[in-house]
Amino acid sequence: MTSPTLELAKELISRVSVTPDDAGCQEVMIERLQKLGFKIKRLRFGDVDNFWARLGDQKPLFAFAGHTDVVPTGPVKQWKFDPFTPTIHEQMLYGRGAADMKSSLAAIIVAIENYLSKNTPNGSIALLITSDEEGPSINGTVKVIEWLEQQNEKIDMCLVGEPSSSAKLGDVVKNGRRGSLGARLKILGQQGHVAYPQLAKNPIHSAAQAIAALCAESWDQGNEFFPPTTFQISNINSGTGADNVIPGELEAVFNFRFSTESTPDQLKQRVVELLDEHQLDYELNWRLSGMPFLTSKGKLLDAITASISDVCGYAPEISTAGGTSDGRFIAPTGSEVVEVGPVNATIHKIDECVNVESLVPLTDIYEAILTRVLKK
Repeated sequence: MTSPTLELAKELISRVSVTPDDAGCQEVMIERLQKLGFKIKRLRFGDVDNFWARLGDQKPLFAFAGHTDVVPTGPVKQWKFDPFTPTIHEQMLYGRGAADMKSSLAAIIVAIENYLSKNTPNGSIALLITSDEEGPSINGTVKVIEWLEQQNEKIDMCLVGEPSSSAKLGDVVKNGRRGSLGARLKILGQQGHVAYPQLAKNPIHSAAQAIAALCAESWDQGNEFFPPTTFQISNINSGTGADNVIPGELEAVFNFRFSTESTPDQLKQRVVELLDEHQLDYELNWRLSGMPFLTSKGKLLDAITASISDVCGYAPEISTAGGTSDGRFIAPTGSEVVEVGPVNATIHKIDECVNVESLVPLTDIYEAILTRVLKK
C-alpha cells in the first residue's frame, strides 16, 4: 500500500498549515526540488509564504500550481481521527488537506522526480506554490504572478492540482472557472418602536420585494462552456435583538458566480436598477474576486485527456463548474490553465480523506502529462 507519494502526503498533512500558515510544508518540497536542480525563489508577501521553483530556461515553460494552506478543521472532536495525524482506514487517507490539496502536491513532486529520472525535458518545469489560496488570496499567487511579470517570466502551460475529480480519479478536469463578484448591501431605514410604525421605517419590510426580485432575476443563459450566472445571498442581518424595536438598517451579503455571457459592470448595473425600482435608500460595496477564464482545446488539454485515458482507461469530462481557484490569476497572463486532481467529495469537510489507491495513478497522470508536453 505504501508509496513515495503516500509517504510525502502524510508528511505534509501532519503539518498544521491552517491558512495562511505554511508550517514548513514548502521547505519539505523545496528540499526535494533542490536535489533535482531546481532554482528556488522564496517569496514572502505580508504573512504569506510562497515560492517559485524553475528547472531549465527554455520554452515552453510548464508549471504546476498549488497551495500548502488548508481550511480550519472545525470541531476536532467530530473527526474520526486527529485531522493533523494522517491516518489510513479502510483504504482512505484521512487528514485536513488530504484531498485539498496535499496529496496533489506530493504527487507533483514524485511525478517530477520520476520524470526526470527517465527524461531530459524539451522546455522548462516550474512550480508556483502559495499558502494563501484558502484565505483572502491577496498575498499569494496573485503577487507571485506580479513578480513573474516583473521578471518577464511567462508561463505557457499550467496544471493546477486542485481536486477536480467527482466520483473517481480523473473523471473530471476543469478547463475554466466562472467569475466571482460579491457585494455587501446595506438597506437604510429608521429605528423606532414597533407600536408606532408610522414614526419609523422598517428596512426589512422595504427590502423584501427587492430581495425577491434579485433572487428571481435571470442574469444570462450561459453558453456551451458555462452554466447560467447564479446569484446567492449568503448572509442577512437586521434587528437589535429586542422584539419591540424596528431596526434602523439591514445588511445583506451576496455573490454572483458569472459566466462569460455577463460582465461585472452589467451585473452591477442590473442590481442597482432593481434596487432603485423599489425606491430603497441603500449603500452598496462590491468586490470582484476573479474573472471567468477558459482554456480551449490545445496542447495542454489534449495531453491531459490522453494521459488520463492511458492511466485510468477512460476520458475525463471537461468542466467549468465549481468555485474559484488560483487559476484565475494565472490565465490572464496568456497561459493555458487546467485543473487536475483527486476526488473532491470531502474537501473542507469533517473527515476529509482521499483514496490511498488513487495516489499512484495520480502521480502517473502527472508524469504522463510532463512527458507529453515536454517531448521533443
